[in-house]
Amino acid sequence: MSEQPARGGFQRGFGRGDGDRGRGRGGDRGRGGRGRGRGRKDEEEKWVPATKLGRLVQQGKIKSLEQIYLFSMPVKEYQIIDYFLGATLKDEVMQIMSVQKQTRAGAINRFKAFVIVGDHNGHCGLGVKCSKEVATAIRGSIILAKMACIPVRRGYWGNKIGKVHTVPTKITGKCGSVVVRLVPAPRGAGIVAARVPKKVLQMAGIDDCYTASRGHRRTLGNFVKATFAALRNTYGFLSPDLWRPTKYSMAPVQEFTDFLAKPTYGAPKPAPTAEDFPTY
Repeated sequence: MSEQPARGGFQRGFGRGDGDRGRGRGGDRGRGGRGRGRGRKDEEEKWVPATKLGRLVQQGKIKSLEQIYLFSMPVKEYQIIDYFLGATLKDEVMQIMSVQKQTRAGAINRFKAFVIVGDHNGHCGLGVKCSKEVATAIRGSIILAKMACIPVRRGYWGNKIGKVHTVPTKITGKCGSVVVRLVPAPRGAGIVAARVPKKVLQMAGIDDCYTASRGHRRTLGNFVKATFAALRNTYGFLSPDLWRPTKYSMAPVQEFTDFLAKPTYGAPKPAPTAEDFPTY
């Protein structure tokens, strides 16, 4: 058994020193906590871009998210997705599972969260994050899902009448032992799928779809990843409606080189040289 700390000891601060209650007068209820909370919220609302793409988006040089996808530019800031899809983007927690790591000191328990985000109009993202706290894992998964947001190609089952409503062709996605196949369905058929792929397809904006799957579907993480991989493959093939000649243009980073060359507020200062130090 571990020894009890002596009364008035310094293990828990300058309080009474009796176990968990020795946090001192006031504890965490002081005014500093409330002030720090308000400041943190203001900092989150103010976005200071850290990448060239973020600077172009904030200044309005890039007009749409499709322009980013056209040039395959990596999105390293989730605020870029919020800038274009902020009001329409919804998120759904698919699963929160407990994972363990065995060490010499014992087992370390953490929580793993799977989150899907989408605007129900052709954009979908999947994020997976592991953390000691459930709220931190969910928050991190939402950020990763936004940065992994992809365009989802949609099409028709028969005649091209009305809006797109289903997947363009038969598509397959795989993760682990789970294989998910998406098959176009006629208008009005709905999404014929299990709970997990149905939620992913709804987030992507697909109204009608048949599905077929095999493997160990109880592993929800692989099931949702396989469905997401199938949606990513929708733009991985060339069909006759995409045979139009491509008009090449400069990438945004190349087009706005002069703007990006200008110094930004808060940019790191150059290293001092010998001329900066006066001689006496």
